[in-house]
Amino acid sequence: MNEAVGHRVPVLIVGGSLVGLSLSLFLGRLGVPHTLVEQHPATSVHPRGRGNNVRTMELFRVAGIEPRIRRAASLLADNHGILQTPSLAGDGGEWLLGHLDPGGGLARLSPSSWCLCSQNDLEPVLLRGARELGGDLRYATQMLSFEQDGEGVTALLRNRDTGERYTLRADYLVAADGPRSAVRNRLGIGRTGPGELFHSVSITFRSKTLAGVVGDRRFIVCYLTDPQADGTLLPVDNTENWVFHAPWYPEHGEAMEHFTTERCARYIRRATGVPDLDVEITGRASWHAAEHVADRYAAGRVLLAGDAAHEMSPTGAFGSNTGIQDAHNLAWKLAAVLDGWAGPGLLETYDTERRPVAQATSARASARSAEHSHPGCSRDAGPSGGPGRGGILEVALGYRYPRGAVVGAPPGTAVVPGKLRLTGEPGSRAPHMWLRRPGARQARLSTLDLYERSMALLSSAQGATDWHAAARSIAAAGSVRLESYRIGAGPDAELAPQDGTDWARLHGTSGDGAVLVRPDGFVAWRSPGPVPDPEAELRQALRQVLRLS
Repeated sequence: MNEAVGHRVPVLIVGGSLVGLSLSLFLGRLGVPHTLVEQHPATSVHPRGRGNNVRTMELFRVAGIEPRIRRAASLLADNHGILQTPSLAGDGGEWLLGHLDPGGGLARLSPSSWCLCSQNDLEPVLLRGARELGGDLRYATQMLSFEQDGEGVTALLRNRDTGERYTLRADYLVAADGPRSAVRNRLGIGRTGPGELFHSVSITFRSKTLAGVVGDRRFIVCYLTDPQADGTLLPVDNTENWVFHAPWYPEHGEAMEHFTTERCARYIRRATGVPDLDVEITGRASWHAAEHVADRYAAGRVLLAGDAAHEMSPTGAFGSNTGIQDAHNLAWKLAAVLDGWAGPGLLETYDTERRPVAQATSARASARSAEHSHPGCSRDAGPSGGPGRGGILEVALGYRYPRGAVVGAPPGTAVVPGKLRLTGEPGSRAPHMWLRRPGARQARLSTLDLYERSMALLSSAQGATDWHAAARSIAAAGSVRLESYRIGAGPDAELAPQDGTDWARLHGTSGDGAVLVRPDGFVAWRSPGPVPDPEAELRQALRQVLRLS
């Protein structure tokens, strides 16, 4: 490369959609300087990718932007169900899912909940939050090529508005550049999986009378099953803006040009069962459902995230959520390595942890497509790796890391368990409980609010083993970022359970035990009881988790 290097940043993110923007936000929260480049001129204008699951919303809560997202999503706040029906003309059909959280039981498990926020509404919120934290986000900027060596990555960039070319040097490059990732292809990383599942055309349209036909059926998604006009209907504002996904069969010679304005309007009228429905087509875009997972998530100093690393069926909205959770897993590891309190080997656990999650999740997404008879999807499109395990909540919140930056994960643990179990086992998302600071009047906080910028040790304020002193000694040495929280009653407690919950029992330990939680809220290690030398035990656990020599 002949161009002069403009400047150097710790992290270069290629791709500014949901995953790239989320990574920028998370890195900004951790104080990691970075640059993001996106070839498109602005954020998405198409209403898609709306289902943000409870785990994703937990991450956005800790990142401080959950309230903004809920405001952006307010028009769909009352939509909950998944309806399957031959027609909207009448009261027939079947609710495949009546409510995302029937009975409100999710509140016992999480401080957050699902949120329907379409990509075109969510991306601007992420963009604003990332820029407020100092992120250098450059739209209309394309990465033309890159080279890496043992010390970093040099990227050749082009401003698409001015044509200017320049180079940028980064310690690490993260490719969040979508399913046709140029970075992944350049690295020669293959993908495994059944491949393409089905094809669709996403049609945006206006109809002022459709809301009256829908009535009080506040669905997230409606599968319309007329054999001559099946498809998927999604509300944008519950009043006059809608999206319809029509099956597309290019393998039968069908081209995008065949989806004319007249054909789309006629198809929607037939699918909804309303022959005289007012339909104004406002846009069309093709998309392809596929099941692929990259054979590896890293090559040297280049890492893959989001659709660049995995594709999956849209049923269940697992794809974008898995990508955002990739970004969160990667952000704290990059921050720890760059700041020197973790060894470079910690980044190897990104692949170890996240690739199995994508494999299990994509299999479950394909299975749900078949179960729900998703328009265009064959009923034979089941999971490639055996029967899909677990429902939505097990996949969204219960996934595990049996191997990676964890110590003592139960052997033989499934990545996606058949039953949700959040009991403090290493490799699982740490349990949620409400806390207050003794004597303080401030609002309550969740245990999950404690985890973001450092490792965290939980122990009992009344425990005989002084885990707190051990943690403070290690933190004082300065080699590891570590916070310690004593939970209980009395003057020594930093935090008190709001409702008298036994924190130790909830976390699967005793009052003399301790639980070590990572910055991403996953349990790294726990001691079920007292030990002779707590500082030595804790040091050893930290060395193993953080890959310290």
